Amino acid sequence: MKIAIIGGTGKEGFGLALRWAAAREQVLIGSRDEERAAAAAARVRRMAGAEVNIEGKSNEDATAEADLVILSVPFAAQIPTLKSIRDRFKPGAFLVDVTVPLAAAVSDRATRLLGVWHGSAAEQAAAFAPEGIEVLSAFHNLSSESLHDLSSEVDCDVIVCGASKKGKEILKGLIEKIPGARYIDGGPLENSRIVESITALLISLNIRYKAKSVGIRITGLPGS
Repeated sequence: MKIAIIGGTGKEGFGLALRWAAAREQVLIGSRDEERAAAAAARVRRMAGAEVNIEGKSNEDATAEADLVILSVPFAAQIPTLKSIRDRFKPGAFLVDVTVPLAAAVSDRATRLLGVWHGSAAEQAAAFAPEGIEVLSAFHNLSSESLHDLSSEVDCDVIVCGASKKGKEILKGLIEKIPGARYIDGGPLENSRIVESITALLISLNIRYKAKSVGIRITGLPGS
């Protein structure tokens, strides 16, 4: 399975690319600038080992090859990016939205959220995704600082929202390849609006406590 990370040169996207490449997954870093994507892939090789399977490509080319497309871009770029790649998805591919509608998109504080007409950034992504492409949301609360440090486990649960059972099974396997991360089924895609809002809270806690990698844990679940 090929994983394309659209926005893979950003902090969160790069962190996911790094962790999955280190776990020997086949990863494509996508960017509007193919040279930046190639540079990010080279950086992953330096950090995770020259033998990892990673390439840098344009967003369009990465999407065309991928079975799983991770959209990790700022909120202001979400719709333009989706429009630029919507005709390149493989039939049966999955789209995973990581977007959070932070007010930083309009030069306000990152500790505040913007109202989204569709209810959440993930539901907005579903509205602009190609017909037949199932959409899930995940990784909103996972610190990029934790992802970048291969010497340490992350300390965070990953809540996945969406209707696709197959998509959730795929993500569960990938989440479990990130040491310290735990998969949590968050229910339907509409619950993304709750999960996205937690990101703004975590940013606020990082600022208040002068921390860098605040995360969340869900307690009391069977088997936990």
